[in-house]
Amino acid sequence: MSRLSWVGAAARRGVAWLMPAGRRGWVEAVWAEAPEVPPGLRRLAWRAGGVRLIAGEALMRGRIGSALLFAAAAALAAWAAWPGSLASFATSVDRVDVITVVALLGGLALVARSVFGPPGSSRVARFLRVGAYGAILALIPAKNVVEQVLDVPPHGGIDLRLYRLISGPGFGNHWDSEILFLVVMALYAAALLWLTAQRSRVAPATLAIGAVGGTALGAVWYAIGPLGFGGAPATNPWLPGSDIDPLMVLAWILLFGTPVAAGILADRLYTASGSSVPPVGGRARQIVAAGLLTNLVGALFVTVSGTSTIAATLKAAWLRNWLYHGHLLSGVAGLRLLLRGDPGALTYSHEITAAVDAPPFLIICVVFPLIALALTGLGALSLWGNAATGQGGPPSGGGGPAGPEAVLTLGNLPRGG
Repeated sequence: MSRLSWVGAAARRGVAWLMPAGRRGWVEAVWAEAPEVPPGLRRLAWRAGGVRLIAGEALMRGRIGSALLFAAAAALAAWAAWPGSLASFATSVDRVDVITVVALLGGLALVARSVFGPPGSSRVARFLRVGAYGAILALIPAKNVVEQVLDVPPHGGIDLRLYRLISGPGFGNHWDSEILFLVVMALYAAALLWLTAQRSRVAPATLAIGAVGGTALGAVWYAIGPLGFGGAPATNPWLPGSDIDPLMVLAWILLFGTPVAAGILADRLYTASGSSVPPVGGRARQIVAAGLLTNLVGALFVTVSGTSTIAATLKAAWLRNWLYHGHLLSGVAGLRLLLRGDPGALTYSHEITAAVDAPPFLIICVVFPLIALALTGLGALSLWGNAATGQGGPPSGGGGPAGPEAVLTLGNLPRGG
């Protein structure tokens, strides 16, 4: 075989590998039909046209399109998040965050295909994957802006006294919180990759329920704490005092009620989607997946939105003044004495107050999914227990309606709603 023929065969094999398995026969056909075309420019044009079509197919359907999209988003996030040349602990942390998060997301995407199988074919599965990766990448620049204020204490003077009064002893050069952040983000990405993979067998309707419910949950929690949750139970400057109480009550109700409602609705739709009662394992899977996805999406929504809002206030003075109304939200005793007659100190107090309120978002990312797993896990266990005692679904003979005990049990919801 000549060197030119060997190169052509290697190119054909490489292009075939890039294509989805169901389309590789098309690549073989394009190459096989080339000798039927007269040699010279016409044969070259034939193969060039085939390569163009194959490239377009690969970009639209195969791995190259997803890889290029991720590479572009990761490069943009890294460019926005990469700190300056200032030698400090915050700079070191920020650079580690950028490199590690990009490597984690890229590596998990590669591993997920072999471990979890290919991604789901539904639009909602693709939307969730793209949205989750985009949210995590967007979080890095916002988080780094906050840490450039939070982890860089002033050298002295009134600003240092303000930093110590507002931030307290819990902030400084701590790698443990950064490691926890990276672990949590890796778990979020892995969980969302699994839930949206074909092998997980989560129905598209279940994914849609979790996405919608999580967005609503995150929006309400963001409304009560657009500037974080560090110094007060709520930081919405437009709802001071008791004005925020009804919204806070709604937020707590949604935190516990939304994953349960999502699990119930997912079970109803899954049970009603077939002509026969589905297996108990499939129903339990939909219940847990819907509840977990709801709180995962909600926690990610409020974390990205809140951290981005805080970062924007640190960068834009007009936004900071508009949100704070020119007043100090921190209630630290003796603070007003330090700020009297010093506009610069007042500005810095707003900045450090906003930065201190950002780290609790990481607690939300941990607590929200645990609550969902606990609540929906109990529902799934109840479903398994009822199935073991012969009460897992409607009577096989088409008997009368289920009793009130069955209706109140998560595992015995009526098929038709």
